[in-house]
Amino acid sequence: MTTRAHFTAAVATLGLASASALAAQTADTSATPERAPRWELLVPTGTVVPTGAQRAALKRGTLNAVQLAYVPRPAFAVTATLGWARSRDLASADTPKLDLFTYDVGAEVRAPGWLASKAVTFTPFAGVGAGARSYNHRSLDVAATHNVAAYGAVGGEVGVRRVRLRLEARDYVTGFKPLGAGTAHARTADTRNDVVVMVGLRYVRR
Repeated sequence: MTTRAHFTAAVATLGLASASALAAQTADTSATPERAPRWELLVPTGTVVPTGAQRAALKRGTLNAVQLAYVPRPAFAVTATLGWARSRDLASADTPKLDLFTYDVGAEVRAPGWLASKAVTFTPFAGVGAGARSYNHRSLDVAATHNVAAYGAVGGEVGVRRVRLRLEARDYVTGFKPLGAGTAHARTADTRNDVVVMVGLRYVRR
């Protein structure tokens, strides 16, 4: 199996495990009061790793993002993400700098904390979402391109007292229009794939 196939299988497996755990948790809601809905803000950093045909077009780039999540129930969240990655256009002369902007909204299923009664907690999650990806050359007089994007995600959050460390891996499938910077881009639009890995810290109130 390819790396992408393994990643997709992991998303499906964790999603099923989370759903099963959620069903078991729901059966005991009469004994545990529900927490009020809450908001979570995270400013993660990470990297964008092109895969497949995308490796010939883009260089691996550093990513900064802002994530805002609405959590109506402990086992479910709606997450909006805005990301900015710095890459290079490998198919153009002199590999000019290229900015990648990603903006999407997704649904996230969170399993009950596996170590909830311990000093250190761990909460795995899986999610899916959709949005858009834009490519913009910093110094070239070339119009930016905008494309539809979708992703599947898996990850986990480790908690120590009031500190939470969140690690997330996303497999993105995006449209890819010719960037237009030279004859190397004289081709039709197609679909591309890349993997985004993000890590971030946040603090929780008691």
